Amino acid sequence: MIRADQLSWSYGRSSVLRAVTLAAPHGRVLGLIGPNGSGKTTLLRLLYGALSSPTGSVTVDGDPLSSLAPQEAARRLAVVVQEAGGESSMTVAEVVLLGRGPHLSTFQRAGSDDHAIAARALERVGAAHLARRPFGGLSGGERQRVLIARALTQQSTHLLLDEPTNHLDIRFQHEVLGLVARLARDLDTTTVVVLHDLNLAARYCDDLVLLGAGGVAAAGSVDEVLRAEVLEPVYGIGIERIEAACRFHLLFHPFDPQDVTA
Repeated sequence: MIRADQLSWSYGRSSVLRAVTLAAPHGRVLGLIGPNGSGKTTLLRLLYGALSSPTGSVTVDGDPLSSLAPQEAARRLAVVVQEAGGESSMTVAEVVLLGRGPHLSTFQRAGSDDHAIAARALERVGAAHLARRPFGGLSGGERQRVLIARALTQQSTHLLLDEPTNHLDIRFQHEVLGLVARLARDLDTTTVVVLHDLNLAARYCDDLVLLGAGGVAAAGSVDEVLRAEVLEPVYGIGIERIEAACRFHLLFHPFDPQDVTA
């Protein structure tokens, strides 16, 4: 479990996050949502220690993140950030094997067990057939699968992803997030993911934290957060929720100017 208590962050005089508190339990997918500039990626960076909040604290399974040595933090937290990857000359197998770094001492070479763990991770994400391919030549969806495989190779109990569906077509968006949701369930992994698309969040997340106006505008289950009365004040757009086949879908429409000025 990842817990954050009273986190804050500012860029110069501009406050982005204030007094943010959340909990991400094992075996569930927590989505961070909110408008552009609301601090989603900044919050994710605070959760895995790339940024250090001047207030509050982050704990990982009860241990302060600030007390963990970098190698120990990497054993517990696997991070998938947005990477172009187009210039890499490494093969897919080599990229995935990098995930074993936190488990190796300085100058220690990866052994047969490490290669086996990396191979199993590629199989789990359905990318074993890509092992010999150059990473830089992969499609966006293929790259995301490989980066998730690299994270799995770390054998961490917490997975954090920054907009894993960015620049992917509809099919790959669903494939990648479906994979993330299955991994959370099957491996009992704590999963935190930044998402822009609210309908993808509705389908693949268990819990949501909605950011707005520098803090947490709402938090709870998908059903509790993705409601028009919760979302409209934050996003500034009309929202209609359509229930269908035991799921729901959100439709968006600009507010009528007369309604805004009334």
